[in-house]
Amino acid sequence: MADGSEAGGGEEPIIIKKGKKGGDAPHGGAWKVAYADFVTAMMALFIVLWILGQSEEVKQSVSGYFQDPIGFKAGGGKSIIDIGSGKDKGKYDTPPGGEATEEDIKALETKRLSQMGNDIKESLSKSAEFQNIAAQVEFEVVDEGLRIEIMDSQSDAFFQIGTAELRGGADKMLGLIGAELGKLNNKIAVEGHTDARPFPGGAYGYSNYELSCDRANAARRSLLKGGLNVLQIEEIKGWADKRLRMPQDPNNVINRRISIIVKYSENL
Repeated sequence: MADGSEAGGGEEPIIIKKGKKGGDAPHGGAWKVAYADFVTAMMALFIVLWILGQSEEVKQSVSGYFQDPIGFKAGGGKSIIDIGSGKDKGKYDTPPGGEATEEDIKALETKRLSQMGNDIKESLSKSAEFQNIAAQVEFEVVDEGLRIEIMDSQSDAFFQIGTAELRGGADKMLGLIGAELGKLNNKIAVEGHTDARPFPGGAYGYSNYELSCDRANAARRSLLKGGLNVLQIEEIKGWADKRLRMPQDPNNVINRRISIIVKYSENL
């Protein structure tokens, strides 16, 4: 005999009840968005408080970055062609009238590089600590920029003989120069030079090439300790005795020197 449901001609409907959604579940993600906003706000507050506690120079650098992030360069301050305010105002003249040409800007930077060299030399001469060795530092504007030559003499050597160990006075003097150059954005090259006396050890051992490189690197470290920005360093070279200052007297102590080149701004 047939079942009653079959006899009735169909099945009973199946009813599915769905709960009504109301708000986020206890473990929803809305709180994460709020927490992220809070963390961001606290970080911004921390940065503002940190900036407020810094020196005026740091504040100006941060301000300069946000005003022109693309034009912000590697060094810690302005390029030599930007100096012209504060204690330096009036010392460097801008080209008269209208928009400056590339030649005008090059001439202006040449003038300012030369003036900066004179200022550093004057500072060294006035210091009782450097008076005896100030005459061994020469400044010259060359094709690349300003060349600062720090040379040995018969009475004073900047390095321990045959080593890359700087004497105390030379280390401090390089620090002073580094502090001045660190105020600029100009790129810096540091070169080491020796006289023609062969270094003990022969052609296959430690030679004047290694010695000149090591001395250039020692000078680089002193410049950085003084305040030069590490991003300003573009080249470190060791020339051995291949670029003698006095080629007519290759063994003269004046050939033993460190050269620091403050290069012209990159836009020239």
